[in-house]
Amino acid sequence: MDMRALVGRNFARIRQEKGLTQEQVEERSGFSQQYISGLEQGKRNPTIVTLFELAQALGVSHVDLVMPDSRAKATRKK
Repeated sequence: MDMRALVGRNFARIRQEKGLTQEQVEERSGFSQQYISGLEQGKRNPTIVTLFELAQALGVSHVDLVMPDSRAKATRKK
């Protein structure tokens, strides 16, 4: 499992579900739009602290960013 790709997919999905643009997340988190774009593309390897801060900017748990796709889908259906 490629954790960078998983985190990127989860981050992009949650951001879009919340109706946020990358620029809005930039304003909330302090991370640049370029960093967020790279994260969503699976090109970044965020630290635990970064994951926590990005999750706070989205209003979710940091666990949501690392949850495997199958569990994330099951959680959304509930």
